[in-house]
Amino acid sequence: MDCIFCKIIKGEIPCFKIFEDKTVFVFLDVSPITLGHCLIIPKTHFENIFDINDSDLQKIIVVAKKLSEKIKNNLRADGIRISQSNGKAAGQDIMHFHLHIIPRYKNDGFSNNPALTIHSPKADFKELKELVKKIQSL
Repeated sequence: MDCIFCKIIKGEIPCFKIFEDKTVFVFLDVSPITLGHCLIIPKTHFENIFDINDSDLQKIIVVAKKLSEKIKNNLRADGIRISQSNGKAAGQDIMHFHLHIIPRYKNDGFSNNPALTIHSPKADFKELKELVKKIQSL
């Protein structure tokens, strides 16, 4: 497999590791959006949220919570953004499930960046009602 994250886990590519256990691997992003931006990945290769098993996903979320608290306190971040994309159309560039932990700081320069903040006009409530029916019918 030619997955960069799998190579990082195996030690074939160096990284700045923050945490590791038998299921989860966490390291700093080498192209950080802000100070402390890191990635949480499962050690088993899963392409996206549709592939990952519930057990590994739960462990990743628990690590994300603990790590977010540490980052917020130790780096004095004003907030934390947790981001995850599935598929190229959603902006996923590495096809190995990963969760971004992005510390946010009051003057980090990204408050109006569309990649970090998406604001859309309000939807029609009738359309929303129909959308709920479609989603629930799955």
